[in-house]
Amino acid sequence: MSNKLIDKLNQGPVICAEGFLFEIERRGYLSAGEFVPTVALDRPDVLEALHRDFQHAGSDIVQAFTYNVHREKVRVAGKEHLLEKLNRAALQIARKVTNISLDQPKPNLMAGNISNSNIWNENDKKVQLEVEKMFSEMAQWAVDEKADIMIGETFYYAEEAFKALEIIKKTNLPAVITIAPMGENKMRDNWSIVDTCKELEQRGADVVGMNCFRGPNTMKQFVLEIRKAVKCHVAALPVPYRTNIKHQTFFNLPDRSNECGCESPHGRTFPTALDPLYCNRYEIAKFSKEVYDKGINYLGVCCGASPALIREVAQAVGLTVNGSKYKENMKNHFMYGDNQRIPKHIKEYGDLA
Repeated sequence: MSNKLIDKLNQGPVICAEGFLFEIERRGYLSAGEFVPTVALDRPDVLEALHRDFQHAGSDIVQAFTYNVHREKVRVAGKEHLLEKLNRAALQIARKVTNISLDQPKPNLMAGNISNSNIWNENDKKVQLEVEKMFSEMAQWAVDEKADIMIGETFYYAEEAFKALEIIKKTNLPAVITIAPMGENKMRDNWSIVDTCKELEQRGADVVGMNCFRGPNTMKQFVLEIRKAVKCHVAALPVPYRTNIKHQTFFNLPDRSNECGCESPHGRTFPTALDPLYCNRYEIAKFSKEVYDKGINYLGVCCGASPALIREVAQAVGLTVNGSKYKENMKNHFMYGDNQRIPKHIKEYGDLA
């Protein structure tokens, strides 16, 4: 069976827009904290529009928004009766957008998605079996709705990532598995980050790497180590927040209170007061170019992503996408541009504005 994903990756960079959770919440169609995306049923037009915006910005993959739409998460939210409807609706919307021609040089791929269960317990076989059943039903729905590839993402237990891969392998679809180690810089079941990815490769993953939790500053070192340690393609999808050596993830990232006096009523910035810690587009572009130059071809941005940032990723690795038509053009700015029609007295006022 032809592996279209690997064919694409062998030819050059492949961009994957993740980050639907935060972006849909920002747009007002998802409850922060609970983070159960019912948008596929409540407002399918909104979800379809975001998919289209991400494709316009250069994403090669239309990833179905089924993150957190597993049985346990919707059960906590009292929405278990919507489980299959939500999964199938999200998958169908992704399939629809994939089939829409955007005159891009590389046809899009539609991805099914399974994610961290948040109940995995390395010491509880009963819980592990429950997780296996949740992953299996989601994978089957993705197959039913004609996914081209499967993404398993945001795993902070190595064994849970292995289980997700095991389930995905049964679908015979290409498997992308990305892990999200917490601030201890290891998986919660004590696997090292690199060894987890090496094991995933050995078990048959087509792409391994990291997504979410970490910004460019604290992801780069590890994805470059992974790149050296494995032969398969590597993924790097950071969050666009300024994590640092002391605060490796965005979960306990302090705000810049000495500068802005930011409100943070939950006692931490995550997840609703991270705004002053947001990376700018140039930071995301720099990260993408640096890891791409080291041989990492599967690139994107996770929670916090916007279409503008996805466009920056694409352009940073040499791609011209539909959204490039609207890339910045500062020469025509009314005060900071250099267009000859901009009055001299307006330009001179720029430093005082």
